[in-house]
Amino acid sequence: MKKTTAAIAIIIGMAATPAMAQDAGPGGLYVGVIGGYEGLSVDSDDGVVTADGDSAVYGVTAGYDLSLGNAFVGVEGEISKSGGSTEFPSNFAGARDGLDTDGQYYVGARAGVALTPGIAAYGKVGYTALDTRAFTSSGSLTELEENADGIRFGGGLQIQLPGPLEARVEYRRSQYNDVGDADFGDATTDQVVAGVGLRF
Repeated sequence: MKKTTAAIAIIIGMAATPAMAQDAGPGGLYVGVIGGYEGLSVDSDDGVVTADGDSAVYGVTAGYDLSLGNAFVGVEGEISKSGGSTEFPSNFAGARDGLDTDGQYYVGARAGVALTPGIAAYGKVGYTALDTRAFTSSGSLTELEENADGIRFGGGLQIQLPGPLEARVEYRRSQYNDVGDADFGDATTDQVVAGVGLRF
């Protein structure tokens, strides 16, 4: 029992040591990878019908943070992929049967504050674009591909790991208007992701 307690104490101490070095907001360039869950919701123009789907999401991110004491501000970009797909009722969007999503592109700003040495909370907002594909299951109509514009907002926690590594857990919501060449209505994606980054 004593050996187990001592081992746990050593592990906790090793994890806390690099974090204690950071008592201010993070700063500098970083690159990282993210992965997690995406929920997709598409609403008809009249708001009567909603079609939902979910999938995995993964991507790469990069940005720059300016440290301001125990706070920070920064800019960030991201490219991600997902496989969200929705099937509509027969009375939804005319002859089209469904909508698939593919890539998402994001550029925006973020700001945060250090909660403890090595742990920071942040919020973010910016422009996002979504690749969509409207289809018919019978193939009677040509697939309709479009890039929809929208806005993303969210927030998360960022944790310093040993050396230049850092981890994050983040929730974000993206809202897109007039997807599918305005035939469907509006789309929303909700994502919960985790990531690992390298700071320079």
